[in-house]
Amino acid sequence: MQDTVRLSAEGLAKVLGDLEARVLRTVWSFDRPAPAREIHERLVLEHQVSHLTTITVLNKLVTKGILARTTWDDLLHYSALLREEQFMKFASRRVVEGILSLQPDAITASFVDVVAERRPEELEELAKLVRQRIRERNAGRPAK
Repeated sequence: MQDTVRLSAEGLAKVLGDLEARVLRTVWSFDRPAPAREIHERLVLEHQVSHLTTITVLNKLVTKGILARTTWDDLLHYSALLREEQFMKFASRRVVEGILSLQPDAITASFVDVVAERRPEELEELAKLVRQRIRERNAGRPAK
């Protein structure tokens, strides 16, 4: 996965290219290893792209360690190395780690402010998660 975040993009396209995100979502939709031709046929239902471009993007995702490529019946089959939920957790963590490298105190305050503005109902859930992590961290420390 690249180390670039595109803030103006939506969803997966924030951490992958637009077409890479579309191709990955298409691969996930199969729930099994699928040949490039089938992936392309499903992809073009929503986004016009050539077969060669689809194969190029599939291979880029293999190079990035996001997809696996295997040969069955003389056809290349592609599958995701992580399920969608796992990938989103991984990508989210990478984005947060990158953001926190700026100035942790300012970032933390900004994060809480954005959650409070956009999803106020999740603010209490965030507080619960913070308290849980503090308890876990304290439980792992030796007694003084």
